[in-house]
Amino acid sequence: MKPILLPLLAAAGVTTAVISTKPAPLTAKWEKHQLSRYFWAEGACVADINADGKMDILSGPYWFEGPDFKTTHTIYPASKNFDIGEEKIPGFEGELSKKNAYSDNFLSYSGDFNADGRPDYLVIGFPGKETFWYENPGTAESSWSRHTAIAVTDNESPMLADIDGDKRLNLLCMSNGTVGYATSDPANPDAAWKWNAISPENKKDYQRFTHGIGHGDINGDGLTDILEAKGWWEQPADWDGKSPWKRHDMDFGKGGAQMYGYDVNADGRTDVITSLEAHGFGLCWFEQKEDGSWARHLLTDTKNEKGSTGVAFSQPHGIDIADINSDGTIDIVTGKRFWAHGPKGDPEPNEPAVLYAFLLNRKDGKASYTAEIIDDDSGIGCQVMAADVNGDKKTDIVVGNKKGCFVHLQK
Repeated sequence: MKPILLPLLAAAGVTTAVISTKPAPLTAKWEKHQLSRYFWAEGACVADINADGKMDILSGPYWFEGPDFKTTHTIYPASKNFDIGEEKIPGFEGELSKKNAYSDNFLSYSGDFNADGRPDYLVIGFPGKETFWYENPGTAESSWSRHTAIAVTDNESPMLADIDGDKRLNLLCMSNGTVGYATSDPANPDAAWKWNAISPENKKDYQRFTHGIGHGDINGDGLTDILEAKGWWEQPADWDGKSPWKRHDMDFGKGGAQMYGYDVNADGRTDVITSLEAHGFGLCWFEQKEDGSWARHLLTDTKNEKGSTGVAFSQPHGIDIADINSDGTIDIVTGKRFWAHGPKGDPEPNEPAVLYAFLLNRKDGKASYTAEIIDDDSGIGCQVMAADVNGDKKTDIVVGNKKGCFVHLQK
């Protein structure tokens, strides 16, 4: 894939009464590499595709071969393009075009879905559309067979997670008005994945553009529960596969990004990490109290409230959690989704496309976070992924969005 060098075009739109804070100067801790400047996907993931012991990066129709990511291989046909003057530009319209478009690849994950020992590629398309998985052929230039996982994938923050405890990854999302998860059958890889609805049908609240979904053992019984913006669903100890799980009401915001259960303050109770509004402001964690109530701890500013870190940015549409600074605690990675709805479509769309790590500090039974700037000109998509990309035992960050595809290596 030969790069076409074009000047970046100035974003349109005028923002007043800016809430977003000016990013701190970048440090030497992180090293940014732009693998592609074309908009193919709103996410990226990591896997050793060619079994050479080096991690590769997958985003859109391509995988970038590690360790230097300079060799690009095609997974599925990359047929989309647009014109700028006499130049034909690959990909969907985004930063390079000064216009807004939406890709057919909103989130990307890897997993071995046919149990052949090779990581495959899961592509979650436009909300409400199909989720496909592409079968790793085992050789770099062979074609990848496409399989339909499920026909309707609702919610804008689907995830891969082991929900049912069978050590296999499930697709956690909403589908046809229900909350649930889809399970694959490695013995029958051509078959559609089985949909396991854990809620009654509610097509008003559980639709394609619903925001926020996640997982965690909220009640400490050893089973994975499912989170959504307005509550959590308790997994029964002996589920019959049909009856709805018990729902616990809780206001976790208007609907943000991926949600995670984690004991932030080490008090033995699972807390919830989420953003309050995917297209607004606010990153926070909800502390689960002994009596079952919840206390909200706001980390970044909203229009009406100051957060504890002194940082503000809009559109926190993707979240991952990982131990960023190798201190044994789990930190938060998020940032600004660049142009979720284009240069005019959201609060402060043209403020810097920041990427942050929020580092967890524990002291005297209390928890707090410190914001660490990673980058100020890449941001996130519907997804951001933290993983050790270069094998140095440090957590790195991969991003795909309307600015292209990036890897941020922690030095």
